[in-house]
Amino acid sequence: MIQLRKAGDRGHFDHGWLKTWHSFSFADYHDPEQMNWGPLRVINEDIIAPGEGFGTHGHRDMEIITYMLSGTLRHGDSMENSELLARPEIQRMSAGRGVRHSEVNASAHEAAHLLQVWIQPDVRGIAPEYEQKIFADGDKQDRLLLLVSPDGREGSLPIHQDALLHATILTPGHTITYALAAGRRAYVQVARGALTVNGQPLMQGDGARIADEPRLTLRVSAEADGPAEVLLFDLP
Repeated sequence: MIQLRKAGDRGHFDHGWLKTWHSFSFADYHDPEQMNWGPLRVINEDIIAPGEGFGTHGHRDMEIITYMLSGTLRHGDSMENSELLARPEIQRMSAGRGVRHSEVNASAHEAAHLLQVWIQPDVRGIAPEYEQKIFADGDKQDRLLLLVSPDGREGSLPIHQDALLHATILTPGHTITYALAAGRRAYVQVARGALTVNGQPLMQGDGARIADEPRLTLRVSAEADGPAEVLLFDLP
């Protein structure tokens, strides 16, 4: 089963300083049929205007992953972390029993473009954690690079959930296959470009819920204008 979530069907708000698209129900966007996919709770595509951002606010009991597409964020939090985050870095924050943080566009001239992901943890009330790491674009080319896992395998960032997050930059004419274990589900999010997943076409901003598919085949046509950048979630 592959159920498409077209880019234009996402919840969308233009706040002036922030243009945002919600794949799942979030904030003022509510759709009872788009609440989550397993523990995957949020995929927001955000474009933040220069010098603007999210002021200090709180979270708890959520695994929060930020995937930068372009630009730079300035991160600060109640754990006394103060960092700049830019492509190709990935940020993960385990909110645990409570953390306060801010994410502000560090540039006065360039917009910041990112995907923010929330995954529900399998443990609650832990001490909050923060980490960011470079995952080079070259390591994603025409292969799935593991970014997030429950145990930090293969140099990935650890989260408190039995979930895997891979990324690829798939160039025209190339194909990747991925085996999905029995009882597991997947979600594919296209960050840019276009490809097919088991023959189903997906464009930039599209997503797909996937279940009962033992093998996923991701392919970019040889005639495509450019590569497709894709996030692949393997979920319980």
